[in-house]
Amino acid sequence: MGIDSVVFIKATTTEIDTNLKESNKGTSQLLALGIGASITGKHADIVITDDIVNLKDRVSRAERERTKTQYQELQNVKNRGGRFINTGTPWHKEDAITGMPNVKRFDCYQTGLITKEQLEHLRQSMTASLFAANYELKHIADKDAMFTQATFTDKREALKNGTAQIDAAYGGNDYTAYTAKKNNVMFGKLWHKHVDDCLDEIIELHKAFQLGTIYAEDNGDKGYLAKEIHKRGLLVKSYHETQNKYIKIATYLRASWSNLLWLDDTDPEYLSQILDYTENAEHDDAPDSAASLIRATEKNRKWVV
Repeated sequence: MGIDSVVFIKATTTEIDTNLKESNKGTSQLLALGIGASITGKHADIVITDDIVNLKDRVSRAERERTKTQYQELQNVKNRGGRFINTGTPWHKEDAITGMPNVKRFDCYQTGLITKEQLEHLRQSMTASLFAANYELKHIADKDAMFTQATFTDKREALKNGTAQIDAAYGGNDYTAYTAKKNNVMFGKLWHKHVDDCLDEIIELHKAFQLGTIYAEDNGDKGYLAKEIHKRGLLVKSYHETQNKYIKIATYLRASWSNLLWLDDTDPEYLSQILDYTENAEHDDAPDSAASLIRATEKNRKWVV
């Protein structure tokens, strides 16, 4: 006896079940879950993963190991005779994709989906290693890189009553970077925008963390940013930068790096810019902001190289 039409027995944003079934197992035909969701008791003929490896896997060993464990647990979901379909981007030479069988790579040059002009724009808008990972599907290990992977914490309350710094962008290819700090706990976020276009979001973050003084350099804007922050009722301290940027980053951020704990919702692009930093880096707004804030709070630290 044929079926005249499809009937949706269940249809939600994460689950679909219809009358087109070959068995009565009592399970829905399609079920969508986040990588961190409970999979106890779940079974499937086809398991599809999409982007379970992401930018956080690039900057955090703990995140890479967590993703690997979650992927291994999915093996118990697949029914006998079933199969996996994995799609995504490799972000690190030791991420979960290295354990997936029959990997086929299709980079930006093979697919034909992005024009040469678009590729050039993308290349100019991010660091070389980010472009290589995301579009060329390869890893660049820069022998001159100053920093290794970050260490994370989930203790947001540890930032309360801390301080912050804004490295402002006023156009061009620069980023606006915001860094918060209390003792050795830090948070960072990056915007590829003019500071005026992200200042409201920065103020919201600052208030949510219950932070105090914001440090703002006045070299490029003659005190404009400090005045804008002051208008919004926040404590601000402007300063005139005289130190060489590379020496500042090597002096303060590098010396503190092994002791720093980054909040686990720190912007991965912010940390990627730090991990990509060299003396000749095209983008250095995040490491510059972090180093400036560390210097402001630890003035007695000596240069360690």
